Amino acid sequence: MSKIFAYPLLIATAIALSLSSVKSAEVEEVAIADQYGIAYLPLTIMKANKLFEKHLDASGLEDTVVTWSTFASGAPATDALLSGKLHIAAGGPAPFLVLWDKTRDTLGVKAIAGLSMMPMLLVTNDPNIKSIRDFTEEDRISLAGAGQSVQTRILQMASAEEFGEENYNKLAPLFQPLPHPDGLIAFLSGQVTAYMSSPPFQYQALREPGVHTVLSSYDVTDGPATFVLTWTTSEFRDQNPKTYKAFLEANREATEFINANKREAAEIFLRESGDSSSVDEILEMLEDPDIQITMTPSGTTIFSEFMFKVGLIDNRPESWKDLYFSDVHSLPGS
Repeated sequence: MSKIFAYPLLIATAIALSLSSVKSAEVEEVAIADQYGIAYLPLTIMKANKLFEKHLDASGLEDTVVTWSTFASGAPATDALLSGKLHIAAGGPAPFLVLWDKTRDTLGVKAIAGLSMMPMLLVTNDPNIKSIRDFTEEDRISLAGAGQSVQTRILQMASAEEFGEENYNKLAPLFQPLPHPDGLIAFLSGQVTAYMSSPPFQYQALREPGVHTVLSSYDVTDGPATFVLTWTTSEFRDQNPKTYKAFLEANREATEFINANKREAAEIFLRESGDSSSVDEILEMLEDPDIQITMTPSGTTIFSEFMFKVGLIDNRPESWKDLYFSDVHSLPGS
């Protein structure tokens, strides 16, 4: 081949390789957000043991930077995801479903996997409050992300059953939006009448004299249901397949580690969170059969059915698989 024809061929090949490289390039920095409590333990383990970095390295993405943030509720995580400042968010099914509903024709937000199933307990130190019917307009209930959180939806579902569907928001005037740690302080100091959060905070409240449970989320969902999950946009998953898979594998490894090494996982949680519980107290929670660290989605459609029925979302998923990316469709979800 003459040099006259060789140079254009070389240039064309170089351009093609360059374009291929740009097309296949993945994000250089991944921003992830979790929240407070042992419900997010898989993410805590991923962060502490650098499991995401491990699987990124195995995928040839050793230069990818992983950054972590902790939010008080799902709402700020939603805002950060929509603005492009966050790639992967974690929270309850309630804020996720709103985001799934609103982005179906745009960003295509879907769930990656479940993180945990845990009961949420509504507790009080008022002996006169035996059920949600006993609350008065003078009472106050602390819960994170009031109005949008999964705790909010549980209380709305309970109210719909107790007072009628049209009164599902009857308790809303009593809500005090406080992050779980701040809500616990407010409850124990008498600033609020009742408190609904998650492990370990609810159990710390129950250790105090006179505190009792008014309602468990499992009573409302007819058994264990996914408490928190992770989600991202279809665009992020499509444009970063190796990064996405690395996160999924890191999640799986963290889940397996926790279930095989619960005491060590409890120690890591306390070290990373600064929580005041003892190792034995966290271990007791992790060994509670009502608390499961699992990627398998459960009870998702219980929330979506209620939210669709009362007009909180416009679209009704036919199956939990409509809400999750196909990577976890082989799991026995619901």
